[in-house]
Amino acid sequence: MRVRNLPWAKDYLPLQPSYISDPQEYKGKWKEKLHVQTLHLEIGSGKGDYWLSMSEHYPDEGWIGLERNTSIAALALKKAEGKFQNNRVFICQDAKDLNEWFEEGELDVIHLNFSDPWPKKRNTKRRLTYRTFLEVYRKLLSDQGKVIMKTDNTKLFEFSLIEFQNCNFHLEEVYLDFRKEDHPEDAITEYELKFMNQNHPIYRGIWHK
Repeated sequence: MRVRNLPWAKDYLPLQPSYISDPQEYKGKWKEKLHVQTLHLEIGSGKGDYWLSMSEHYPDEGWIGLERNTSIAALALKKAEGKFQNNRVFICQDAKDLNEWFEEGELDVIHLNFSDPWPKKRNTKRRLTYRTFLEVYRKLLSDQGKVIMKTDNTKLFEFSLIEFQNCNFHLEEVYLDFRKEDHPEDAITEYELKFMNQNHPIYRGIWHK
């Protein structure tokens, strides 16, 4: 997702009530902070459509949005202006530091929505479903924790199916055309809608530890 640099973004983020500047401060305390029993983390939240919609649809569950690009994170929080909810927060940092922010078993669901496919072979290790990331997810997920992935990229989905299997995750559900039927329980992202309008299939998988 390419977005021009927004000069106001850096100063804007700390002013927003949902923004977390130091996520390490809440390590092991996220559920207490959000007053929930179930905790979701969306890695790569983009402009925040999924994070906002799901937190509103499931107000009794906690939702953490994570986006490393400052300008894109600012756009996400801009959408949340005047809509503050206690069950959601937003982090603008890199997912490589997840271990610093969450205790083992603290997360219940990790969402990967339309992650960068990093198509070139030399960038394989940067994919969010590469084994080093999956090992971290396994550590941070609760005993019944799961990873839910959606993508429009066939090669990334094929790669991910193999990586999850090799890391001993159990495939619970798989869809090769998720939006062929209605799924009101799952929000449609702005990026997802674009591909749906092009009649491009959306791939989705759910894996348990």
